[in-house]
Amino acid sequence: MKLLHIDSSPLGSASISRALSSKTVAAWSASHPGTIVEYLDLALDAPSHLNMDSLGFKLGIDAAQLTPAQKRENALSELLVSQFLAADVLVIGAPMYNFTIPSQLKAWIDRIAQAGRTFRYTPNGPEGLAKGKTLIVVSTRGSMYAGLPVEVVDHQESYLKTVFGFVGITDVRFVRAEGLAMGEQGKARALAAAEADISAQTGQSANNAMAEVVA
Repeated sequence: MKLLHIDSSPLGSASISRALSSKTVAAWSASHPGTIVEYLDLALDAPSHLNMDSLGFKLGIDAAQLTPAQKRENALSELLVSQFLAADVLVIGAPMYNFTIPSQLKAWIDRIAQAGRTFRYTPNGPEGLAKGKTLIVVSTRGSMYAGLPVEVVDHQESYLKTVFGFVGITDVRFVRAEGLAMGEQGKARALAAAEADISAQTGQSANNAMAEVVA
């Protein structure tokens, strides 16, 4: 089993999402002996945002017509999408920034969301091609956003569920720490809840996780 561990916070040792994602990977590895872990730090090694050079893979330009810059960008996109497809499990540290995800995580998603590789269009609509994977999102938030009416401004977890569902991942689990900026007691409650989520989401089978995540 291959696990791809991704962090996106630029805060280094001060990052709560990094601390919790590390604990999540350790717990998963303990519950699933033999797991091979690969690590990607998007704060240190993020792909550039899409531009005319890096969009070569989406525009379908003939390889012979690519510029040197486009060839380099295509090689990077191929490396990232191949790494993603090879993983059985993904643990992604995704703090909420201004109601959504860090831009470096969005840049990575834009590289792996490739027609013909991770999804395809059919007469019946789009079909995800990255099926059978487990995704654990380590979600950290300063305030509280779960549940109505505040969930309407959540473009972090809702986006991640949507985009990874689009590429075929239906087993999406959350380790959630929210209310981290709501005083020391609020932070303590958030971290305790996240610790409980880690235990629950790393020891469950892929078949029954979704029911508990939605509940």
